[in-house]
Amino acid sequence: MPDTMTSLDTVLQQAEALHQPITAAVVATEEHVLEAALLAAKNGLIIPILIGEKSAIQNLCSLHGCQFAVVETHSAEEAAMAGVEEVRQGRAQMLIKGHLHTAEFLHPILKHLRHTQRLSHVFIGQLSHYPKLLFITDAVINIAPDLAAKVDILNNAAKLANALGIERPKVAALSAIEDVNTAIPSTIDAACLAKMSDRGQLLAHLQIDGPLALDNAISPEAVRIKGIHSDVAGDADILLMPDLASGNILYKAMEYLADARFAGIVLGASVPVVLTSRADGLQTRLASIALGRLAHELNVF
Repeated sequence: MPDTMTSLDTVLQQAEALHQPITAAVVATEEHVLEAALLAAKNGLIIPILIGEKSAIQNLCSLHGCQFAVVETHSAEEAAMAGVEEVRQGRAQMLIKGHLHTAEFLHPILKHLRHTQRLSHVFIGQLSHYPKLLFITDAVINIAPDLAAKVDILNNAAKLANALGIERPKVAALSAIEDVNTAIPSTIDAACLAKMSDRGQLLAHLQIDGPLALDNAISPEAVRIKGIHSDVAGDADILLMPDLASGNILYKAMEYLADARFAGIVLGASVPVVLTSRADGLQTRLASIALGRLAHELNVF
């Protein structure tokens, strides 16, 4: 198990020291997708296979002076299936989402590459005023997870945290308040998860408390003022979101308003799946590719 990683730069450095997996970039017909693949290749992270309309990809490659293998397809659906087939045939060890919608990208992955009970997504953020990397899950895939789904999401996230050196990650099951309130279902889910963890009913090795509001999860001062007694409160490693909308808003607020840096990957498939937004910048894409490469090396998949 590696030492606990405290920055995305450490993730990138460790990933660059590993061999380069062949990586299929699905619908690589936009410049930002090719730029990310090119930068990742130059940094020793991947050997790209570009999937999509061949003429468009070759035109972009000629502009950037690069030569990568190309698999020609004529639609997003065909490209997504081609990426999965590259993995199934052993020709690729990682997938990257290019210029297509998330649902189109994930559909064949769910059907053919799902390795665990559920696919889920984890963002890992580096924040200027938080002393360690902060995991946010799930802000991309599971829209309104029930209690059983949250168990799966937690198990996926904790496995990644364990692999990255966090022996017993502290999980804050978030809601709007820190008290159980039957009018707010997420508080009930959070309390159930905390009790399940106490009784060893979760597969993952973690410590969970909830419900906790966001301030109680990450601010020792808020915890002190509110008189909360918890080993997790004020020191969370993982924020378990009540639903996709709240998780996505939190992630984007941190990125756009607080200058946080993020990497994000899909967990639960048989290979790393890098699923970034079409609006994400080059550094987020590169960090996400590095995280996927490192997670694969550490047997998270």
